[in-house]
Formats: sequence, C-alpha cells, structure tokens
Amino acid sequence: MLDLPRYLLGVAEVAILIGSATLGASALRARLLPDFQGAPAHLATAVLVLALLILSAEVVGAFGLFEPLPYLGLVTPIGLGIWLGVGGGWGRPPGHPHPPLHASDPPSVGYPAMAIGLAIAAVAVVAFGLDVKPKLSTGMTGFDSTWYHGPFAAGFFQSGDTWELHFIAPQFLAWFYPANSEVFHAVGMLAFDRDVLSPLLNLGWFAGCLVACWCIGRPYGVAPWSLALGAIALSVPAFADQAGEARNDIVGTFFLLAAIAIALNALPAATQDRSVRVYARYAGINANSLLVVGLAAGLAAGTKLNFLLPAAALVVGLALVAPAGARWRSLLLGGLAALAGGGYWYLRNLLHSGNPLPWFDGVGPISLPAPDQPLGGREGHSVLAYLFDGRVWSDWFLPGLHDGLWVFWPLLLALAVGGLVLCLGRGASPVLRVVAAAGLAAALAWLLAPTSASGPDGMPRGFESGLRYLVPALVLGLALLPAAPRVRARLFDERPVGGPMAPEGSARRSLRPGAPAALAIAGTVSVLAIAIGYPVQRHYLKSRYADPSFAAPGLNAAFAWSRDISDSRIATTSTRQYPLFGTDLSNQVQFVGIERPHGGFTAPTACRQWRRLLNAGDYDYVIATRDRLEPSKPPYPPTARWTEAPGVKAVLRTPPTVVLRLKGRLDPSAC
Repeated sequence: MLDLPRYLLGVAEVAILIGSATLGASALRARLLPDFQGAPAHLATAVLVLALLILSAEVVGAFGLFEPLPYLGLVTPIGLGIWLGVGGGWGRPPGHPHPPLHASDPPSVGYPAMAIGLAIAAVAVVAFGLDVKPKLSTGMTGFDSTWYHGPFAAGFFQSGDTWELHFIAPQFLAWFYPANSEVFHAVGMLAFDRDVLSPLLNLGWFAGCLVACWCIGRPYGVAPWSLALGAIALSVPAFADQAGEARNDIVGTFFLLAAIAIALNALPAATQDRSVRVYARYAGINANSLLVVGLAAGLAAGTKLNFLLPAAALVVGLALVAPAGARWRSLLLGGLAALAGGGYWYLRNLLHSGNPLPWFDGVGPISLPAPDQPLGGREGHSVLAYLFDGRVWSDWFLPGLHDGLWVFWPLLLALAVGGLVLCLGRGASPVLRVVAAAGLAAALAWLLAPTSASGPDGMPRGFESGLRYLVPALVLGLALLPAAPRVRARLFDERPVGGPMAPEGSARRSLRPGAPAALAIAGTVSVLAIAIGYPVQRHYLKSRYADPSFAAPGLNAAFAWSRDISDSRIATTSTRQYPLFGTDLSNQVQFVGIERPHGGFTAPTACRQWRRLLNAGDYDYVIATRDRLEPSKPPYPPTARWTEAPGVKAVLRTPPTVVLRLKGRLDPSAC
C-alpha cells in the first residue's frame, strides 16, 4: 500500500505529465485544426496528448532511460515549448486573432435525441464500470493481461528500456507485438511504483471511444444516434473482458475511431450536404488534418496488429481521394504521421530480426528473415478457413456469435454491415467512403487473423474470444449508420426525430459552462477523484492476488506467495507471469529459454541446458510448472526434477507447480 505522501507524489507526477502535454497539444491542435470546436477539438487534442506521451516514452526508452526524471524532463519542456512557441502562451495562436468559425457548422440536434443518446452512453459506462470493480479486489486476472500485457509494462518500468525484446513464454512470437498500450500502463507504474492505475485505464479508453462515436455523427447532425449505437456495440459480451484488464483491443479501437472522427470533421461544409455536385471540388481533407488523422491511425497500428490493415486503408484511401495534384503529397504526409504513431515497434522488430513482421517469412517468391520455430500456443486457424464449413458453423460459430454478440447478433451485424455499405454508396462523400472502406478492412482483418478461430482443427475454441477483433468494425459500422446519406434522407432530414431541433451551437451555448465554471467543475472533479483514489488504491494493493483462483491450483498458490516477495530474480516456465512481479513490481521475472537467430526464443529441452540457463540468470527462485493440470501427465513438469539438487529448497509444492529457492549454482554434469 502507498502512504499518503507517496500517493500524492504519484498524483503530482501524473498531473505534471498530463498538464504539460495538454498545454502543448492544445496549442498544436489550434494551429493545425483551427476550425475545430467542441467535442472534435477535444478529441483531436487528446490524440496529440497521447501521442506526445508515447513518443517521449519511446525516445527515452530507446536509450534505456524510461524513468521518472528523464521522462518528466522530456515531456514537460516539449509540452511547454510547444505551448509557448506555437500557441504564444495564454494568447491565441498567431494568425488567428478571432475565434475561428467551424468550417462545417453541424446541422441541428434535438434535445430529446441528445438525452436518449447520452442516457444509453451513460448506461454503457456504468455497466463497464461495474465490470471494472471486481478487478480492484483481485488484480488483473485475464489470460492476456497476465501473459504479455502486464509483463511488457512491468518490463518497461523495471528496465527503463522499450527497445530490447522482452522474451516471455514462446507462444505466437508475442515479444514482437507492438506495445503502445503497455506504455501507458508503464507510465502509471513510473508515477506510483505500483500498477494502481492499470485496472482503471480501459474505463478511460471506453469513454474516449464514446466521444469518438459522437464526433463521427456530429457533422451530419446525428451525433446522439451515432453515440447510442456505438455504445451498444462497445457493450457486447465479446468486449467485456476489456474491463479492469490490460487488454489493448479497446485502445486500438479508440485510436481508429478517433482517426475517422477527425477525418470526417475536417471536411469542408459543402461536402456534408447530400448534393454530389461539390464533391469534385472538395474531395479530400487538408494537409494539417491528414497529419492528425495519420498520427491517430498509426497509434492504432502501434497498439495491436489487427489495426494495421484498417489504418493502412484509411491513410491510403485519403490520399487517393485527394485532388489529383496532391495525392503523393497526401500519402507522404499521412504515411509519415502514421509511422510516427506506430512505426517504432516495427522498426524495433526489423533491427532485431531483419523483418518488421516476423510472423511472415516471405512475401510471394521473396524470402524474409524470421525465427525458425513454431508459433506455439493454441493452433491457429482463421474464420475465413471455416467460412463454408457447416459443421463448424453449427457447433461453434453460431453459439459463439450468440454468446459473444448477444442473442440479437444478426440484427447487430446487419446494421453494422448496412452502415458500412451505405456509406460506400451513392451520395456519400469520398472521405465518407474511405472511412467505410477502413471499417470493412477492420472486418477483413478479423476474417484473416490466424487467431480468430484458433483451436484444434475443426474445433475453433478461440472463436468467441476472437470476436473482439470484429468489434472495431461493428462499432464503426453502427456509428456510421445514421450518417449514411440514404438513412439521413429518410429518417432525419425529412422527418426530424425527437421534436423541435435547435442548432447545436445554441445548444452548446445553453448547456456548456463558461471557462471559469468549466475550470471550477474540472478542479472539483479532480480533487474528488484524488480523494477517492487514496482509499481505493489501498484496498486494491491489499487485495491484489491475495486469493487468486483464475489459474491451476499450484499457480494460484505461487501467485499468492509471490505478492510478498520483493527484489528477487524469478525463473519460471509459466505462460502467466504478471502476478509473479510482486505487489511492488520489484521482482525480475523471466521465462527460462534460449535465444535463437532473428529474435527467436525457445524453451530448453534437456536438464543440462536448463541448469546452465539458471546459472546464467543468477536466479533466487524457480517456479517449475505447467499452465494447467493434465491428468495424462505426471503431476509436476520435468523442470522441477531438473532443478532439485543439494542446497535447493522447495518453498511450495502444489500440482502442477513447484517453487524452489536456489542458494547457489547448479551442476549441469550432475543431471
């Protein structure tokens, strides 16, 4: 548990980081997107804030300096420097002496419609928050959180290094995964020396997704309906495992939605009209907007692999619809911004393995360097491979869709596909068509993903869990549905929904407080959050992994044992590793393995090999275990027997796990 001074020190560090980044990002947003106001302006500012935090972490982390003082020492002067240099301090940015008029004054929004949309969104936030609450009493227990999200974040925090590969259990070459999301968890760890923020972060990302959905519908006067439909899609059971966990699907979804929302709000006013006569003149968005859109798309691709395809579709598509003489320039601007947002991890992979995507060892006839080892883990299969297999549909896909997307999944899918297809049709602006194509690309990424239907041949046990890869396309399709020209013409423009309409500007004037009142409200909310956060973090750290029940019995016992261990080097054979870092995250945990060419990493297969690796690692403890009880195998893995020697003491022995304390070097020749 953190005492009050240490807790307040962490709060101060977070406040300085976010405050200085926000000052710089606000000034930069005002310079790049001066016509943005309201929610789109705040969304674009948030993207720039997050980009500044990530890029700064990558810069210092590339030199092993991702630590509190160097990180603060980079973010703070950059943020303040941008604020002073670009924004002129508290004054308006040079060149904008008057408040800008929005290029696309949004159509009117009725108060009843707004109330309905906000109510549905509020219910979604409360439901997500209720799923977060149990994690504050148990710690993060999801498989992926304990397998790689948590260990990556803790590894960044401990080592200060974001460049070297952090080898974990040899499954799916996971150490090559992009890690934008894990950086944010590591930032919280730097501030508090604990992971007290980690179970709460996805609640913030969830709220950000809702804001982006609102902004997607805003230029067309359908923001409440885009918000409501997006909130429903974000609340499907397949996405419930994001709550209170370090899963990054919701993070990538936010960045993709934000990129699309910014692109749509950057359109000139004429292109929001149903008339197609103006499209040839206003085909694309301006260069400044392309930079922000490309940055957000790159941040999505730098979060999770399945966002690579929709991010590329968005960047390339916006370049294609630019005026003929500006297409290459648009591609260059958007592409460079996307590389800034997510290219760090793929460059790291390239220099470590010779291949930015080491999962692929060739493109057509061209061979590429890649680790020469099986992917491991659950057997990979894509949904596309089973698309015409009736037995798989009846036994796995239909039940999975029912459980993962609710009983009315056919309606959800039909509406989402309808939203994307209608936005590709007649009357849609070129940019609207591009964002719809990006949504279809997200769906295609799910169809092709080798883990979307993982499991033994003909038994895709991972299908239901893999539906989370489809959710970004589902959210985007539903959020775009009210904005589709034919839908607007039939339901909104000709028959206004929700009673008399008032211009959004007047609604904003009547509902939004002035600057002093807004600051007072924000200050009050911040003070309350800080005050509530202190007892919450004490409860969390006291309960975190105190009585785990989410793994095999022996592993649960090892996790409970390790919470009070600190400053120790722990070797393990467990795929789940995160609880072993201890409550204060000071244990250095390493899966015992052999580094191979091109960034490969495999488990040892012989006793002598195992003992040499233990000696090289200078470990204090060994946790020899299987991931689960397997009745057909002995109760403990061979590594437990390989470790036993004079001077080695068994601390815990519960199938399938043995925890052993090492007091010296092991003799490989004694195997």
